[in-house]
Amino acid sequence: MSRIPDSSTLGPLLETRVADAWVDYNGHMNDAEYARVFSLAVEALMERIGLDVAGRAEHGYTLYTLETHLCYRKEAHRGEALAVTLLLLDSDSKRLHVLFTLTNAAGETLATSEQMLMGIDIESGRPGAFPAPVTSALETFPRAGEEWPRAAGRRIGIPRR
Repeated sequence: MSRIPDSSTLGPLLETRVADAWVDYNGHMNDAEYARVFSLAVEALMERIGLDVAGRAEHGYTLYTLETHLCYRKEAHRGEALAVTLLLLDSDSKRLHVLFTLTNAAGETLATSEQMLMGIDIESGRPGAFPAPVTSALETFPRAGEEWPRAAGRRIGIPRR
């Protein structure tokens, strides 16, 4: 049986550094690499909730990303320390609406990624309810209250006056 860590005591989901290969012609982290870091954060989330390699095999269950909205706030530079945290905006028996926040060592927000994740039964390839241990692990994550962060629920558009 896979062990599910207590998410409330583990700090950021992911800590990494800006790799040399991630730096573009502008001298900072390429936009696609922000998406890579948030993808790695989804994998870290899966590990934290018991859906690592062993957990996926045990439960026959995984997560798929259905939608993502990435907002760039500040440049990240070669070698810079990065951390990703998660806020659970909403959930039901098979979906997670999350906000990942990427920060630097000074705690400045570099980017956010709002995502809709769907739980999938591996055998059928169809959505399915979270296994009970996964549901329990999800309960340890911080949740948004009535007031969502300003970075969540945004839409893209050119404001017209």
